[in-house]
Formats: sequence, C-alpha cells, structure tokens
Amino acid sequence: MDERIITIADHARSSEEAAVKTVLHSTDTSSTSVWVVRPGQQVRLHRHHHAGDVWVCLAGTGLYHPGPGVDVPLRAGQVAVAPKEACHGLTNTGDEDVVFVSVCPETSDYEPID
Repeated sequence: MDERIITIADHARSSEEAAVKTVLHSTDTSSTSVWVVRPGQQVRLHRHHHAGDVWVCLAGTGLYHPGPGVDVPLRAGQVAVAPKEACHGLTNTGDEDVVFVSVCPETSDYEPID
C-alpha cells in the first residue's frame, strides 16, 4: 500500500476461528497492522527479541497480558507498550470486538510463549 492516509475500517477483518491481523502499511523500517479480536478470542502471549511493540486500542475491552499469569484491563483509548523482549498478549473479555493498531519496527520477530 502506498497510501499515506489509511482508513482502518476499510481493512479490518474478523474471523469466527481466531483473531485476525491485517497489515496496513509496511516498509523496510516499520510495520503497522490492525488486529480484530472477537469476544473470547486471544492474541497468544509472545515476545519480540529485536524490537518493542505498541498497541493502540481503538474499540472494545479486554485483558492485556504483560507476562504469564498477569492480567491488566485494556479498553478503547488506551495504549499498551511492550519493550523489546517483554512478553505480551491479549484476551477479549468483552461483548464486542477489540480492535487495536500495532506499530513495530519491520525487523520485529515473533516468539510464542507457552
């Protein structure tokens, strides 16, 4: 996408099976994605070894997991910041979709945590 103004609603997708990540914009230095997490779904606990991850919550309510067994309420209008190496994940505990935008360096890697 070469757009400099992106309408999130035009790209956000959901699925009955699992949370859906849609890349909105990607360059050699950064990546911006929108996530849609339906009620009861989750973004698995994970970490990035090379860079942090910033989540801007646009809609819904859920529990942000900054570590195994740790739950912090997250709602629309809040930002969750995960520094490099910090584990993070999310569970939608509400009645509506959680929609958030993730911004991270393109060099970010992904390691799931059990």
